[in-house]
Amino acid sequence: MSKIKSVCVFCGASNNIPKEYIEEGRKIGQAIAQHGLHLVFGAGNCGIMGSVANGALSKSGTVTGVFPRILDGIEAEHKGLTEILIVDDMHTRKHNMFVRSDAFIILPGGFGTMDETFEVITWKQLHTHSKPIIFYNYKNYWEHWVALTEQFINMGFAGERTRKLYDIVDSIEGIFKILL
Repeated sequence: MSKIKSVCVFCGASNNIPKEYIEEGRKIGQAIAQHGLHLVFGAGNCGIMGSVANGALSKSGTVTGVFPRILDGIEAEHKGLTEILIVDDMHTRKHNMFVRSDAFIILPGGFGTMDETFEVITWKQLHTHSKPIIFYNYKNYWEHWVALTEQFINMGFAGERTRKLYDIVDSIEGIFKILL
């Protein structure tokens, strides 16, 4: 039996993206619920973020959102969650998502997604945790991440073991082969 009970999803909250990304987020949320995993996320009700939560909820999944007050008026918080935590700032949000999760799934997103991702990878590099980190490379979204990582390694700014801190998969099934 897997020790993974809850997964945190980092992803974009923008609605100004191709609709197939939003639909793929919904499918991932559904798959999380269908595998009996608890979803932890940033509590937004927009973009891929909202669609992942809605997908999980549509399959009777449980969902915890962590919403920072700083986003009031910028981003709408999801009102239909199993649990919502309102926190003061982004740092507290990331910490709460981290401690409530056994693994991380990284979906397409922007600067916020990158901030969250760099932090959990850095913590893993520093042996703060050993939780799985999985990039879902939907439509090759993360190909530049791979190139950037290779540049870090090739120029000596990161070691070879950096590649082992996370996995990159090209399918939803690939995510769950790692998690379960």
